[in-house]
Amino acid sequence: MKIIGITGGVGSGKSEILNILEEEYGAKIIIADQVAHRLMEPDGKSYEGIVRAFGKGIVKADGFIDREVLGSIVFCSERKLRILNEITHKNVDEEILRQMEAIKEMDPDSLIVCEAALLVGAEYEKQFDQLWYIYTREEIRFQRLKASRGYSDRKIRQMIESQKSEEEFKEAATHVIDNSGEIEETKRQIQEILGK
Repeated sequence: MKIIGITGGVGSGKSEILNILEEEYGAKIIIADQVAHRLMEPDGKSYEGIVRAFGKGIVKADGFIDREVLGSIVFCSERKLRILNEITHKNVDEEILRQMEAIKEMDPDSLIVCEAALLVGAEYEKQFDQLWYIYTREEIRFQRLKASRGYSDRKIRQMIESQKSEEEFKEAATHVIDNSGEIEETKRQIQEILGK
């Protein structure tokens, strides 16, 4: 069994890499953001703590946390972001480790791939056999984010600057995949690392 962590900046094409790994290599995919969102639902482990810390004003009529409202609160304050992270990170760590164990029990020979923007320093990171950094030239990241999400240059710049630097990502990685070119070139790099 092999566990690979996938990380990279916004617009680097991590979803594309996950699709290739799932479709062509049969990988079992865990996406940290999706785990975090599920844990913020009314029956989730992070829900009570978040509502207690940020107030009922972040709860929509259906009882779910309004992630946009919460995001606008923490985006402007490092202190509030730290509070949110303290509530959520431990729960996300535990849930990802639980999911990895469940996959391992069902299929001991499986390839597990865990994707997160903030992998370095997470508890589950200790499980990784490899950590791949998905590198994409900045101008291509801008093009992709404008086309897929309609973001302005200013918003993209803010998002890129709020994440780790390219050097920090590369320093932590065991492998770097350049996803700036054609999809076939990206597939070739993946095949080189994993073999067929």
